[in-house]
Amino acid sequence: MREIRIAIAGVGNCASSLIQGIEYYKRLRRKHAGRSQGLMHYSLGGYVPADIKVVAAFDIDDRKVGKSLDAAAVSKPNCTKNFHKIPRMALRVQMGTVMDGVADHLGDYPESRRFIVAGGKPVNVARVLKETGAEMLLNYLPVGSQKATAFYAEQCLKAGVGFINCIPVFIVSDALWANRFEERGIPAIGDDVKSQIGATIIHRCLAKLFEDRGVKIDSTYQLNVGGNTDFLNMLNRSRLKMKKISKTEAVQSQLQVPLGPEDIHIGPSDYIPWLNDNKVCFLRLEGRGFGNVPMHLEMRLSVEDSPNSAGVVIDAIRCCKIARDRNIGGALVSPSAYFMKHPITQYPDEVAKVMVEDFIRGRIER
Repeated sequence: MREIRIAIAGVGNCASSLIQGIEYYKRLRRKHAGRSQGLMHYSLGGYVPADIKVVAAFDIDDRKVGKSLDAAAVSKPNCTKNFHKIPRMALRVQMGTVMDGVADHLGDYPESRRFIVAGGKPVNVARVLKETGAEMLLNYLPVGSQKATAFYAEQCLKAGVGFINCIPVFIVSDALWANRFEERGIPAIGDDVKSQIGATIIHRCLAKLFEDRGVKIDSTYQLNVGGNTDFLNMLNRSRLKMKKISKTEAVQSQLQVPLGPEDIHIGPSDYIPWLNDNKVCFLRLEGRGFGNVPMHLEMRLSVEDSPNSAGVVIDAIRCCKIARDRNIGGALVSPSAYFMKHPITQYPDEVAKVMVEDFIRGRIER
């Protein structure tokens, strides 16, 4: 069997959904080979989801460190829906680096809702990556973990391991980091994963639709609320700078003339505990059509946040793998543009989709 060996930094809700999904497609392959429900590609470059194997996992929470990966994936403060039972795993979660991975205000909330930092010394991440044969590392740290994300990116460079940055800390989209990965011949995809059908992808499409159909957008907002640890973490507004930039630029990039900063507002609004991993988006666009006549559009989207991105990440993993197979290093422009909110180069989604298909088929290098 062709195998893709991955490591995960941060065994939170998103990692839990990813692991459940991998196990779900292992079962599905035996029963209904080739079914692609929930995926953009079932087979990508000859790899299917069941080929993915987690060989290392890092976290800092006392309820996860030292536990088997299956147990850690469903431990508090995780609160996403468990759509598939994860079989018993021998792999143990190891102590990662803390740095800025935990916001100070989390101590004001109940234990079931916040991180409880484990004792003990962090492991040598680069050594673990080498010893386990990991081919790439997925960064699922909390929003605002800038120093910790840079640390894990550095460990990937040391170990010769690909890097997929799923959070809004600008590594792969930063030219200096991208050059370092290219010099080492190591592929990287990032930054900040787009959900399958999420607030940002819909906002992008609607903004482009308005402009393509001749409607002048005057102002727009996107407000998100949720009850998972990510939303709790983002109550500290100082951790939101890159998140807001990532989401705002993702929408602005679809407009020929970007909106003024006072006319666009995109970002988390509040934390509502009982929503758990359900994310609710309130979106509004105000514009003027033919004859300068005003028109407004309002939309409400409700999704389970973590499964909504897992299928996209499964495609990103396989794109990173085929880049490794082809000895391509540096930022993977096409997968990043289609799968991520803040790639090194922005493209309209329909263009990025064609680019990804060309990349998969080997028609373009990256």
